[in-house]
Amino acid sequence: MAAATKKIKVAKASKPVKPAVLQAPKGMHDILPEDAWYWERVEQAVKDTAAFYGFDRIETPMLESVDLFVRGVGEATDIVEKEMYVLKTRGGDHLALRPEMTAPVMRAYIEHGLSRVSQPLQVYYFGPAFRHENPQAGRYREFYQMGFESVGGESDPVYDAEVIVAGARFLESLKLKNLAIQLNSIGCKTCRPNYRKKLQEFYKKEINAAKKTKVVCRDCERRLETNPLRLLDCKSEICANLKAQAPSILDNLCFSCRQHLKGVLEYLDEVGLPYSLNPYLVRGLDYYSRTVFEIFSDQSDLALMGGGRYDYLGEALSGKLIPAVGVAAGIERIIEVIKTNNLLPPKKSAEKIFVIHVGDLAKKKSFALIEQFRKENIKTAAALGKDSLQAQLKAADKEGSPFAIIIGQKEVYEESVIVRDMKTGGQETVPLKMIVETLKEKMRK
Repeated sequence: MAAATKKIKVAKASKPVKPAVLQAPKGMHDILPEDAWYWERVEQAVKDTAAFYGFDRIETPMLESVDLFVRGVGEATDIVEKEMYVLKTRGGDHLALRPEMTAPVMRAYIEHGLSRVSQPLQVYYFGPAFRHENPQAGRYREFYQMGFESVGGESDPVYDAEVIVAGARFLESLKLKNLAIQLNSIGCKTCRPNYRKKLQEFYKKEINAAKKTKVVCRDCERRLETNPLRLLDCKSEICANLKAQAPSILDNLCFSCRQHLKGVLEYLDEVGLPYSLNPYLVRGLDYYSRTVFEIFSDQSDLALMGGGRYDYLGEALSGKLIPAVGVAAGIERIIEVIKTNNLLPPKKSAEKIFVIHVGDLAKKKSFALIEQFRKENIKTAAALGKDSLQAQLKAADKEGSPFAIIIGQKEVYEESVIVRDMKTGGQETVPLKMIVETLKEKMRK
């Protein structure tokens, strides 16, 4: 009797799962080769301006202690409350991706005893910073920031004017026109507390008088107690009417602050930079004192640069008053304005000699010849992955190469190459040992 046959079930092969398309995180972006020219051009403009005005480069870590920004930028600021990327290390340290560059510069100044060198220390930077905020035109969560900082020395208005002028000249070098500077003074420890109190009293009186009518936004309800000056910086339409009626800080400055502001304006007058006073301009960081400013161009509705004096930042970090003033800008916003208004011509590619091979032996010879050309500073292009002569000639034409070097098996054995004029189609055979000299002569002509 035959044994019963057991039916074996064969599992059906499941359909392969298509992997999810990976993208850059929200608010982060790639700098693609087609845009790299703009980035290089802007960075070079930063370097050129810095060299002219005597600012040396400084680089600080992308990760800093959270405490640096809590103490320096301000615990009640949007940056610290909402926007920092914070992590805890295995050793238990709390670090933040730097949301701005000024506090790290001051930390480096204090840590390395840079007060011992010639004062003020003038430095510039160009690098990435990080803020977890809503992405919008020209603003990302990872963004590049440049800046000029003047740290130490005296709290002299000439340094305020100098960083403003340096910022303006940087923008002008990028063909940004009709610059307008908005300035304000937010006072000092002598006069600012009285103004803060007056501002709080005004808002509380108006809010109480309005009863159930909402006259300030939710953020300003909080700012009224924690950071009253930020009431003037609010962009909400709900707060616009009350803000317009608020007492002006310019009417509440002490004599010393009035004289300082007067000095800044006089220096700007000397160089003919246009400016206007804006009593609502306060900037968003706690470390500012006296001068604050923003620079606009008629080619953008948004401020392209901003900054001010921050004499109290050093005191918050070290207990010692350190006069300082600076200006900074987001690079993405500037590049967006440059591209939108066609302010800089696209980068012109250098003319390259195109090396074409026919056959495996010629391909190896071409590989070596390309390196020889590069050593001789002859700019070279090739399509080594292609084997078809027609495809390589098409690539040479697309590259805009004035000449193509063609190497086949015959040329390898004869130690020669064919030089083809890509405009006329004319060709000539040149001994391999003469090719560098021949090409340099042709390129000169």
